[in-house]
Amino acid sequence: MDATSRKAGKRADASKGLLQIICGDVTLGVRGVCGKKEFHYIFSYAAFGMESLTVDGMEWLYRTPRPTFWRATTDNDRGSRFPLKSGMWLAADMFVKGMDISVAVDGEEIPLPCAPENNRYVECGLDCNMGCAIEAERVKIIYTYETVTVPAAKVRISYEVTGNGEIHIEARYYGEQGLPQLPVFGMRFLMPTCADQFLYEGLSGETYPDRKAGGIPGIYEVQGLPVTPYLVPQDCGVHMDTKWLEIYRSSSLDNSRKNKKTSVLHFDLDNLAFSCLPYTASELENATHQEELPPPRRTVLCIYGAVRGVGGIDSWGTDVEEPYHIDAQKDIVFNFSIRMTEE
Repeated sequence: MDATSRKAGKRADASKGLLQIICGDVTLGVRGVCGKKEFHYIFSYAAFGMESLTVDGMEWLYRTPRPTFWRATTDNDRGSRFPLKSGMWLAADMFVKGMDISVAVDGEEIPLPCAPENNRYVECGLDCNMGCAIEAERVKIIYTYETVTVPAAKVRISYEVTGNGEIHIEARYYGEQGLPQLPVFGMRFLMPTCADQFLYEGLSGETYPDRKAGGIPGIYEVQGLPVTPYLVPQDCGVHMDTKWLEIYRSSSLDNSRKNKKTSVLHFDLDNLAFSCLPYTASELENATHQEELPPPRRTVLCIYGAVRGVGGIDSWGTDVEEPYHIDAQKDIVFNFSIRMTEE
């Protein structure tokens, strides 16, 4: 039976490493079991992205992940007038236009299973409370976006879920002639509550492409979500050349959740950069003094495929050296994965 003619004759057997793919009217659900942990993922057609990532009862998403193009301006950025040259990327970071969605099951693309197309997958005739699902070893959903820059650029984010619950993500930016330099290109994950700590393997301390010679490779544990207390809030907390990252959270927004144990989510980054802060770039950008920052409530994880250098050659005014620019007229692509940790 090919992918376009699949029907759910029975609920998928997650114990055999298979996924249940539940086709809703406006969402695609993915359910499975890995070891003792059950995972539930929801991909939205309306919100254009993954809107729920639940592992062992813990929700890891507060907002749909988005491509990110902006880091809060630094003193040197302002001195070199970089935000005046590249300010349209701040708008692109806040607003993005969803253009297209595609779904593939076990490597075969199927018609987008939203209403009424999804009806072909639920007519099983069984008396089950949770509905039926496509049985599969893997599923891929691809979102294509368009930026609000002039001219517009295209971004494609693909999520591929495998039977063990791993999510393999590819982010691809398509360069466009005439666009100014990028501050960053990456993906932003907004989590419901503040992380207790994070653990990573990479370079010590805060590092940037032009400020990492002193970083010492190793495994580092960071308590809470520290923000460098600059007089004027600005970008901080970037870690270059990171192999992997783990986020630890014990709090959630679910008051009915009885199990308060610490949950961990693991990211395989393959030498990418990341920052893990309690604020978005726009929240840092809007504050001119530390006391203007809002109370920390969320975890803002940004995973970067490209990061502009910070400069600071004379502290005020000299541009970042050319090797550390990001040319928005060239393509950028990076990959990483998310997985559960073992008990």
